[in-house]
Amino acid sequence: MERVLGVIPARLGSQRLPRKPLHPLAGRPLIAWVWARVSTFGVLDGAVVATDAAEIAEACRTAGATVVMTSAAHGTGTERVAEVASRPEYDGYDIIVNVQGDEPFIEEAHVAVAVAQVRQGWAVGTVATPVKTLEAWRDPAVVKLTRRPNGAALYFSRAPIPYSRDGTPGPEALASSAYLRHVGVYAYRREALLRWVALPEAELETIERLEQLRALAAGIDIGVGVVDHADGGIDTPEDAKRADARLRRLTPDLREEA
Repeated sequence: MERVLGVIPARLGSQRLPRKPLHPLAGRPLIAWVWARVSTFGVLDGAVVATDAAEIAEACRTAGATVVMTSAAHGTGTERVAEVASRPEYDGYDIIVNVQGDEPFIEEAHVAVAVAQVRQGWAVGTVATPVKTLEAWRDPAVVKLTRRPNGAALYFSRAPIPYSRDGTPGPEALASSAYLRHVGVYAYRREALLRWVALPEAELETIERLEQLRALAAGIDIGVGVVDHADGGIDTPEDAKRADARLRRLTPDLREEA
């Protein structure tokens, strides 16, 4: 069986939520909550946090995480994940999973769906879920996607796609697999990951600020598995407040930590 490595890229830079990985949620740094979930996933044969910041590394080691220090020159999380995958000590892993470091409620089932896409033959696998609301469909912070009939990604966009020329889509349409939002987890065949990061930035990627479009422009197919529900990541102070309240509800006996 092919071995699977989970990599959680984390950096301090964030425009909407400064020092995001270290932002406290229910007394613990955000990145510690992500590690606490990902490290238990049976679909992974190993997991590490990849960062260039000593503060993040210290917080992760305190949480019991395995940490890989990476270059500060990386422009994307994908590049950071690829650096880990290219190191000799990780040669034994065939599939690399990029789990974003701002997903404290990521589910193992979603990671398993992304990995399944690669095992079914796609170079890259990812996950989507019905967008469900007009607010999310119209929100440029929510990445939408469309698929080919065979399940491969056709396009990713911050725009409300697919556009309905016959009027605003109703609740039934928005809950269908025709109107999807992207869930930020990727699984890559090692060779596809290394090819991805070697590519120059694509024109559409520059316009939309979505690096997935680099892969699609180069002909790297991305298989998309659809799940019924997925929580969003932590991007704003408001997201963090909601996550803090939810974590306190889920862990009522949690004591505040320094």
